[in-house]
Amino acid sequence: MTAGFGWGAIARLGLVQAAIGAIVVLTTSTLNRLMVVELALPALVPGLLVGLHYAVQLMRPRVGHGCDQRVRRTPWIVGGMAVLAAGGSLAALATAWMATQRGPGLALAVLAFVLIGLGVAAAGTSLLVLLAERVAAPRRAGAATLVWLMMIAGFAVTAGLAGRALEPYSPLRLVQVCTGVSLAAFCVALLALWRLEDGTPLPEAGARPPPQPFRQALAGVWADAEARRFTVFVFASMLAFSAQDLILEPFAGAVFGYGPGETTRLSGLQHGGVLTGMLLAAFAGRRHFGSLRAWTAGGCLASALALGGLVAAAAVGPAWPLRPNVFLLGAANGAFSIAAIGSMMRLAGEGSDARAGVRMGVWGAAQAIAFALGGVGGAAASDLARWLLGGALAPAYGSVFAAEAVLFVVSAVLATQVAPARRDWRLAAAPSH
Repeated sequence: MTAGFGWGAIARLGLVQAAIGAIVVLTTSTLNRLMVVELALPALVPGLLVGLHYAVQLMRPRVGHGCDQRVRRTPWIVGGMAVLAAGGSLAALATAWMATQRGPGLALAVLAFVLIGLGVAAAGTSLLVLLAERVAAPRRAGAATLVWLMMIAGFAVTAGLAGRALEPYSPLRLVQVCTGVSLAAFCVALLALWRLEDGTPLPEAGARPPPQPFRQALAGVWADAEARRFTVFVFASMLAFSAQDLILEPFAGAVFGYGPGETTRLSGLQHGGVLTGMLLAAFAGRRHFGSLRAWTAGGCLASALALGGLVAAAAVGPAWPLRPNVFLLGAANGAFSIAAIGSMMRLAGEGSDARAGVRMGVWGAAQAIAFALGGVGGAAASDLARWLLGGALAPAYGSVFAAEAVLFVVSAVLATQVAPARRDWRLAAAPSH
C-alpha cells in the first residue's frame, strides 16, 4: 500500500488551490478592467499594483526553505489564505473608493495588493511543498495535474459567476461580490484543510534535509544546471503569458465595446480554454501522443499564433471572432503549462537534498518576476504605443500582442532545451488509481 496522501486528500488540496485562484482572478482581471475603463486610469496604474503583488512574492524561496525545515504545512496555508482574503476584500473597497477619492483609494490599493502577494506566496508555496512531501512519488505528477486543473476551474467558475453578479455594475455591488468571494474562498480552504495532515505519515522516511542556513540551501539548488535551465524557461514563458493578461479585458472594452460583465466572462472563457488545453495535453500523455518537450514547445508556438489572431482582431475590429480567438489562446497556454508542470514536479523531487520547498520557491519567484515585468511592461507598452500613435487604441494594443507573440516563439526554442524526452508523459498524465 502506498503511504502518504490518497486521491481524496489530494482533491481537498485542489479545493484550496481553487480558492486561491478564485480571489486572485478577480483582483488581477476584473479590478484591472474597472480601473482602466470605468475610472479612466492609465493602464500603468493597475499594472503597477499587480506588479507589486508579484514583487512581494520574491519571498517564495524563503517560505519554501521554512517549509522544508518543518513538519506541518497547514498553519502556513491557513495563514496565507487569511491574508489573501483580507487583501482581496480591501482591493475591491479601494477600487470603489477611487471613484470619489482617487488618492486615498490608491493608497489603500497599495496595501491591499501587498497583502495579496504575501497571501499567495505563503499559501501557494506551502501547498506545493505539502504535495511534494506528503504524496508518494508515483502519485506526484497526477496529483499536480489534478490540483492545477481544479485551480483553473476555480478561475473559470469564479470569473463567470462574478461577471453575472456584477451586472448592473455599481461600486457597492463590486465590494459585495469581491468580499463574498474572498470569505467563501477562505471558508472552503479552511474546511478542506481540516485535520488533513493528522495521522498521515511521510511517504519516504528521511527525505527532509538537515537544517542549514537559507543562503546555503538556495546556493545548493542553484548549482543544479537542470534547475537553472528550467528557471530560465519559466521566466521567459511566463513573461510572454503575463504581458497579455492585464490588457486583454481593457482591449475588449475599448476596441470591441464590451461592458464589465462581458469582459469578466471573456476572462472566464479564456480560463476555460486553459482548462481544455490542460485536459487535452493530459489525455495525449495517457495515450503517449508526443513527448512532454514537444507539447511544451508546441503550446508556446500555438500561443504565438493565437496572439497573432489578436493582432488581426485589433486591425479588423468587432467583425473579428474575438471569443473563439481568446478561447484558443487559453487552450494553447494550458497545453504548454501542463507539460511544464510535469517537468517541475520531477525536478522538485530530484536530488538527495530533497529541498522541494526551495526549488519550488525559486521557480515561483521566477514566475513572480516575469509576471511583475509582464504586467507592468504590457500595460506601459500599451500606454506608450497609444501616445506614439496619437491615441489610436487598436494599433496600440495590436503592437503589444505582436511583441508577446515573439516572446512565445523564443520560449518555444527554450523549451526544447529544458526537459529531456525520457519518460516525459508519465510525469504529466492525469491521475490514475
